[in-house]
Amino acid sequence: MDSRYISAGIVLAFLALLLVLMYLGWRRRQGRQSAIPRPAGVPADPGAELISLEVFYVASTVAGQPLDRIAVAGLGYRARAVVTVHESGVALDIPGEPVAFIPAGDIGRVDRATWTIDRVVESDGLVRLAWTLGDTGIDSYLRVTEPADPGPLIGAIETITRTPEGVGNEGM
Repeated sequence: MDSRYISAGIVLAFLALLLVLMYLGWRRRQGRQSAIPRPAGVPADPGAELISLEVFYVASTVAGQPLDRIAVAGLGYRARAVVTVHESGVALDIPGEPVAFIPAGDIGRVDRATWTIDRVVESDGLVRLAWTLGDTGIDSYLRVTEPADPGPLIGAIETITRTPEGVGNEGM
């Protein structure tokens, strides 16, 4: 047998092993996070719409741990999404997932960030929404695509929270 075929077979077997290990690692992460509930759906009357924008949903992580991705509850994968701020909360519409609704009372703060897991952008290029899902603090990261200025989104979210924190990077 030609040594090229043997080498190619070894490389393919190694790549297959890596894919299996990645899959098992993801499933294990999902198992560890199985206590995190799915976000609520949009209520029948969420109140007036303050703003709706197309965004790039980057990630949700455990609060304060921007490298610890949430892998459950429809929050595990990056995607284009639509974020809509209503008087009673924020709706995050990620294609292929039920619309996630974050009640205003569960939002801790909204600010800007520069990086999170697998994404680094220009200074303050991400919107970080800190909120609570069940007993778990969550940081969700969004990148506003059009218009490029995230100020109106941040302002709209601040108007529905009890204690607006203002815009800051807080070490990110």
